[in-house]
Amino acid sequence: MTFLWPTSLFFLIAVPVLLALYIWSQRRRRKYALRYASLSLVKEALGRGPGIRRHIPPALYLIALSFMLFALARPITVVRVPSQEGTVILAIDVSMSMRATDIKPDRITAAKDAAKAFVLKQSENVKIGVVSFASDASLVQPPTLDHDLVIAAIDRLRLQRATAIGRAILTSLDAIVEDQGGGGETDLPSAILTQPQNPNAPQTPTKTAVPGAAKASASVILLTDGQNNQFPPPLAILDQAISRGIRIYTVGVGTPAGAVLSLEGRSIRTALDETTLKQIAEDTDAEYFLATSEADLKKVYENLTTEIVFRNQKTEVTVFFTLVAAMFSIVASAFSLLWFNRLP
Repeated sequence: MTFLWPTSLFFLIAVPVLLALYIWSQRRRRKYALRYASLSLVKEALGRGPGIRRHIPPALYLIALSFMLFALARPITVVRVPSQEGTVILAIDVSMSMRATDIKPDRITAAKDAAKAFVLKQSENVKIGVVSFASDASLVQPPTLDHDLVIAAIDRLRLQRATAIGRAILTSLDAIVEDQGGGGETDLPSAILTQPQNPNAPQTPTKTAVPGAAKASASVILLTDGQNNQFPPPLAILDQAISRGIRIYTVGVGTPAGAVLSLEGRSIRTALDETTLKQIAEDTDAEYFLATSEADLKKVYENLTTEIVFRNQKTEVTVFFTLVAAMFSIVASAFSLLWFNRLP
């Protein structure tokens, strides 16, 4: 939290000063009471005193004053608000395993239908791009406001071999950076592939996204039914997303147990790498979803529709602190009138 008038916080010193004066006045009052010859006669004449109730209104007024002085500094905080503008990249797995029929009519058709339904529900101010990935990743449709082009790109997706999740992430990030007017080729996330590789380097991100920290108005939705089997490992390049504040929502299709496919006369078992997908989502402050049916896929994209595009906005919250101060003042006044028939 920051302040437009931070020097005004100096006035908060008035709160402990007033508290000290109140305590001093109460002790002084008690001192004068001891001057009476017989305290029992005084108590009998006055009846039962207010006790601790007499301290409640002043305490509430001091709290109200604290909030009011805090509001005087005009506090500002960063809040995440739904945005009608942004960029979303749909990264869709087109490996051969996506033709499995455990999700009707098959995985790739169900994925296409769910993705197209997602596109149709987006605001006209949201740019959407499409990346397909198998043995490599390619930008099928650059981010655009023309959602008809996006749907056409989804319909053009064709199955290929292998699964390159790491390259899919880099290609998606490249598309976002270029759309936002990023630098040259050396500034693109995929530029790390041209750098010398250290075989002993850790295969996990060195950074972790801070929940609630400032984020880019761009996100990636990565859908896959398998595990990465191409260079680079997805977790090794995840810093490229984290450093840019780009969330990567992951969608796992199928089950961790996998499915047995018949490919060119051979039976091949495919398994979903949930551990990696969960880690990708967690490290980028996003979320992982599991879809084991066509209905699940549609529900996942419906949920993403409401939470995928956010923007961070600096908002002055002076009115909030002022409102709290007013509420404490009103309560203090009500108690004082109710108990003592006067305002403090």
